[in-house]
Amino acid sequence: MTVRRWIALATAAVAGIAIAVVANVAAPDPASAHGAMMKPGSRTFLCWRDGLSPQGNIVPKNPGCAAAVNAGGANALYNWFGVLRSDGAGRTRGFIPDGKLCSGGNSTYSGFDIARADYPVTHLTAGANFSWSYNMWAAHPGTFHMYVTKSSYDPNRALSWNDLEDTPFLSVTNPPSRGAVGSVDGQYYWNGNLPSGKSGRHIIYSVWTRSDSQETFYNCSDVVFDGGNGEVTGIGQTGTGDGPTTTVPDSGHDAKCMAIYKITSAWDGGFQGEVEIMNHSTSPYDGWSATWNFASGQTVNSLWNGVLTTSGSQVVVKNVEWNRSIGVEQSTTFGFTASYSGSNSLPTVTCSSP
Repeated sequence: MTVRRWIALATAAVAGIAIAVVANVAAPDPASAHGAMMKPGSRTFLCWRDGLSPQGNIVPKNPGCAAAVNAGGANALYNWFGVLRSDGAGRTRGFIPDGKLCSGGNSTYSGFDIARADYPVTHLTAGANFSWSYNMWAAHPGTFHMYVTKSSYDPNRALSWNDLEDTPFLSVTNPPSRGAVGSVDGQYYWNGNLPSGKSGRHIIYSVWTRSDSQETFYNCSDVVFDGGNGEVTGIGQTGTGDGPTTTVPDSGHDAKCMAIYKITSAWDGGFQGEVEIMNHSTSPYDGWSATWNFASGQTVNSLWNGVLTTSGSQVVVKNVEWNRSIGVEQSTTFGFTASYSGSNSLPTVTCSSP
């Protein structure tokens, strides 16, 4: 099975289509994927845009993006909004190692720590007022800090803390939001000045610290200060940092229940999968269910930690007694093995709680 068949789906209602997301169980935070800088676009966001196809596969065309995927796997792009540490607590220098700033020390995103000068880039004007936006895959209160690299920054050298200015040039707490949670359109937004006295290629490094938990997000945005107004170059489609609106699969997130579907191992004609059910509501769940439709030729062979019901192509999994309760911002998982013939295409997963 090719890496493009490694799939996961975070589910809810936005435009009637679904977005593929993969989580890596070895990452420090296995449970969440909640946001990324969109203006100026983070590496994972712009590389996702670069590689997104109408079929839902992600095959980057940009050489920097392709190198990152070759080194670290495609999971990072299916889950482009998940560069986080659940134990971050706002920590930066001394917590995230030098050379791992762009991944936040999260192994799923290690490919994006590779030093290159050919990632997609956003063109900006130093000192200008800029309209910032940050994806709101799940809504949380907190503070955004933006740092910029020093004039001595070399894009061909792995980013270290000494490459960044010591203090953020811009900070904002609990900015306003717009659009639907769990979609590309769902965004925090604010206006603020870009750093002055900068020219040429740099990185804007953003740190989003939740005030209601220790979860912290780390993003590298490649920019060039050349008098631009937010134009993006180096991707397969042009734009100014917003996600495409007509070809983006639906987020599948209703701000209450999120399901992440992933392949944990695969072989010719079969695979083992896992679905994580996450509670992003304000009260505990007392029971849950997950539903998807397999394409022709896909069949669940066995399932654990859930009760399976099938009807034709439809798969419904409900809780067992011991995992029926999911606390606020907590999760549970069930696993299965499945076989397929022909194309192992992407299912659309939805989850709900009574």
